[in-house]
Parts: sequence; C-alpha cells; structure tokens
Amino acid sequence: MAAGPITTLFVDIGGVLLTNGWDGAARQRAAEAFGLDFDEMNERHHLTFDTYEVGKLSLDEYLDRVVFCGERSFSREAFKAFMFAQSEPYPKMIELVRDLKARYALKVAAVSNEGRELTTYRIQTFELGTFVDFFIASSFVHYRKPDTDIYCIALDIAQAQPEQVVYVDDRAMFAEVAASLGIRSIHHTGYETTRAALQGMGLG
Repeated sequence: MAAGPITTLFVDIGGVLLTNGWDGAARQRAAEAFGLDFDEMNERHHLTFDTYEVGKLSLDEYLDRVVFCGERSFSREAFKAFMFAQSEPYPKMIELVRDLKARYALKVAAVSNEGRELTTYRIQTFELGTFVDFFIASSFVHYRKPDTDIYCIALDIAQAQPEQVVYVDDRAMFAEVAASLGIRSIHHTGYETTRAALQGMGLG
C-alpha cells in the first residue's frame, strides 16, 4: 500500500464515536421495557432492518413490521423515544477526532450503516456536524457496508485518494474491505489501541 500524507479520516459512528444505535442489547432492553417477545421481535428485525438501513423504509414503516404488527399498550412515540435514548457518546473518541482534525487539517467523513431517523437524531443530539464534514450514511446513499460502493462514494465526496485516507471501524470485516481498496484501516477495539494505531500512521 502506498504511503503518503494523510488528508482524510473516515470514521464509523456506532461503536466508535457513539454506542450502537439499535443493536441486539438495545433491542433486548426494549423488549423487557415494553413487555415484548424478544425472539419474535428480533426475527422480524433481522428480516427487515437491512431495508431500513439502506433507506428504503422509514422508521415508522420499520416499526410497523417489527413492533406495531399487533395491538400494543404503548405509543409509537414512547417506543421511538426509547430507541433514541439508547445512544450515548464516547467522549474520548470524539475528542480524539476533533483534535486530529484541528492539528492536521483533516477532512473527516462518517461512513456508517444506519437508518435515516436514527442518523439524523444522533448527528443533531451529539453535534457531530461540528467536526464531521461529510456523512455517508447507508440510508442517505442507499449502499451498506461492506458494499465497496459506499467507500467509493465516500472517496468521491471527500475528493480523496485511498492512500490519503485512514479509516476507523469497530467491525473487522468493514475495515478489511476498506483496506482492500487501498485505504489504511484500523479495526477499532478501544480508545487506547486506536490512538496508538493512528500515532503509528503519523497522526500523533
């Protein structure tokens, strides 16, 4: 892989900057809080969530299929509020990205698999737009990781060559796919190891 100056940082949102927005643990908590059959809910989720993440369903349509497919004693608004409340920041990672952007004049792009409403909520609530320049979310561009097209779109939007980019993702496969395109990639497992990896690439 060609070495060269790094101009751009690609970073995942869920698992890196913030907690995952609607993962299995969050769905388990929702099932317990609202008295739902987790196994049934989870099966319905897996059958349709990809369609939501790629931007072909609204959040209400997703919920119609997964939660409100029968009579419920709670409101749609209450369930959505619970979903959104599962998001929490990773302050040290956010500060690291802010610092690297400022020190090295990096362009920062978020490359994430996430539904539109969750993405918008998370961007606004945690003010991600104050340090992320571009949001290449699956629901915005209609491609999901690990489809290489989402990385190619990110490169085009950032106007960067692969060798100018470092990518941080908590999913090993997604980092591997980006690396196959020539993007220097870090499998994020924690703040300290990712910071050390970035330092090793000259972003200290």
